[in-house]
Amino acid sequence: MSFLKNVRTPEKRYPVKKQIAITVGVLLIGILLGTFSKFLDYRQAELPSFLMSVDQALNLHNFLGVFAPWIIIAVYISVKSDTPLRAGINVFIFFAGMVTSYYLYSNFVAGFFPRSYAMTWGALSLISPILAFICWYAKGKGWVSLIISSGILAFIINSTLSYGMWYVDIPSLLHLVMLILGIVILRRSIKETVCIIGISVPFAIILKMIIPFWI
Repeated sequence: MSFLKNVRTPEKRYPVKKQIAITVGVLLIGILLGTFSKFLDYRQAELPSFLMSVDQALNLHNFLGVFAPWIIIAVYISVKSDTPLRAGINVFIFFAGMVTSYYLYSNFVAGFFPRSYAMTWGALSLISPILAFICWYAKGKGWVSLIISSGILAFIINSTLSYGMWYVDIPSLLHLVMLILGIVILRRSIKETVCIIGISVPFAIILKMIIPFWI
């Protein structure tokens, strides 16, 4: 793993107290978003008028049930962490808080527990530290970083776009926003960003052939 030091090295290390505060903050955000997501889905017909208008305009409750917004948050947490190890810890804590609060609400408030979905998200949470560790190097330098960034963007493309041989469809405005945010988070120089986008497209097609379904 020593070659990864040539890709990206920590520019700064936060004091332990700040690291703990960041991790606790990430956990709370995960818990809040998980609870809000299930609340929005379960109480859709009883939402306050403003929130209902927003939900109807953006189809927010369905959007929060797909993979796109969560991968964007996870990538952002990863690349903004001070070390790859901290990236793994923070992303795992985020998903642990989000998934736990979502399914606790589902089970004890909504009164049902979708076991298959819970197992899927639980499995994703368990492997998230490894993925976050790798994602941290996306903001480094050299071809390794470029390939990692392209791979991440390929996942984001498949999570935000619906496409086939002769068509490309954007399911909603929020999906488009997530795609743009993904590019912004991973951006580098103009030349490198164009290269990342160009490489990510065939990556996305290959991934779609391997994994023909998306959460």
